[in-house]
Amino acid sequence: MPTVGIAQEYIASVMGRMNLDALLFWGLENIRYLCGFTGSDGALILTDRERIFLSDSRYEEQAKGEIQGAAFRKYKKKIEGVAQCLKSLKVRRLGFEAAALTCESYQRLKKELPRVILVPLTDQLTNLRSRKVSEEIDKIRGAIRIASDSFLDALPRLKPGAKEKAVGDFLEIRMKRRGGEGPGFSTIVASGPRGALPHGKATDKAVEKKELVVIDFGVRFQGYHSDETKTVILGKPDGRQKKIYDLVRRAQERAMKAIRPGVSVRRIDAAARGVISRGGYGEFFGHGTGHGIGLAVHEPPTISPRGSGVVEAGMIFSVEPGIYIPGWGGVRLEDLVLVTERGCEVLTYLSKELKDNIV
Repeated sequence: MPTVGIAQEYIASVMGRMNLDALLFWGLENIRYLCGFTGSDGALILTDRERIFLSDSRYEEQAKGEIQGAAFRKYKKKIEGVAQCLKSLKVRRLGFEAAALTCESYQRLKKELPRVILVPLTDQLTNLRSRKVSEEIDKIRGAIRIASDSFLDALPRLKPGAKEKAVGDFLEIRMKRRGGEGPGFSTIVASGPRGALPHGKATDKAVEKKELVVIDFGVRFQGYHSDETKTVILGKPDGRQKKIYDLVRRAQERAMKAIRPGVSVRRIDAAARGVISRGGYGEFFGHGTGHGIGLAVHEPPTISPRGSGVVEAGMIFSVEPGIYIPGWGGVRLEDLVLVTERGCEVLTYLSKELKDNIV
């Protein structure tokens, strides 16, 4: 796996700080990241000397062909099989993904391992996947290319009378035909007043002349995701539309200029939020400025007033300020950026200038 070096260093640090004999991974995204398995069920145990992936007979051949740097063990029942493996390794203090293990599974595992101290890990694993290596960046670039080309395929269908859902469905079909594994999330097409819904799922509403249309789309490619939002207008924009669009665009640019290694996520958020607040629309920007992306659509870092930590070179996250006015509509502009040693590189390349988004 291209991520092995970063992962081993990170995990060794966690195990040392928490005095752990082993780490148990239950979440499929971290399992894929750490050993390459792409199936839908399994568990991964890491010690300072052993890496063992466990699953049932459905995935035996797949796992043997996919996993790297780990041995395979088959179980008939997951909890019992994992517990037996941990007993054989003589584990006494076990760290586990608290966000991935259900309460029921935790209770059953605890019952099977009465002599093992189970240590829930939350913040300790937050940044495991946050810094991307070159192979991961290439896959995200590939996802962006597929999504961008597909958006351009769909754009001619966005005209007065077209239904939001028809446009969204066509875009998702094009993303699959261009090589995507599937949409990363349900495509958002929200026109007119519905643009005030940050997650306005596409409906049978017909788009109309002079309306702003918020389109949020992304694709999964070789396990990795893209995420981008364009706001277009059907016809010449009026004064208020121009003002709000320009305000969101300036907020996005200000946030991007603030990005460099060592800068806090809250400072980046404040850079965007300050522009919108000074413009008189602060109450209409209710979500964070961005989120990390990779094997999951939403992962650390979280760029928001409540986020924590600083950004580091190799992180990829969205910059997506927005203004949403009930009864009027909304504008959101979203691009993905890669943190570099001196600033950031904007990975998404479809124009966010207003003049290029009048259709």
